[in-house]
Amino acid sequence: MAGTELVVVTLPAEIDMANADNVSEQIAVAFAPGPRAVIADMTVTTFCDISGIRVLVLAHKRATAHGAELRLLRPCDRLLRVMEVLGVDAVLPIYHSLAEALAGGGEAEAESWSMA
Repeated sequence: MAGTELVVVTLPAEIDMANADNVSEQIAVAFAPGPRAVIADMTVTTFCDISGIRVLVLAHKRATAHGAELRLLRPCDRLLRVMEVLGVDAVLPIYHSLAEALAGGGEAEAESWSMA
């Protein structure tokens, strides 16, 4: 994985206090080789409680501190609305297609990770 510019992490269907630590760890592992961005693929995520939102915000802060970026890919409309109400959409970059997320910082190939 060394030298990978982008990494895609597929998030689970639900993120809550039962698996938030696991999600946090998977995102941290994705950042470990030092990519410039990790794309958190939320295309199958239909539920995310405040502990999940916290994980995403903290991962974003850690990434930014290391000169990297966490990009969210296509949260469902309901999650997007929650993020808007909480103001998270103003902090985390949210993309509506993988092509947009990949191009967010330039062209690069992504390596996929799954949290299944």
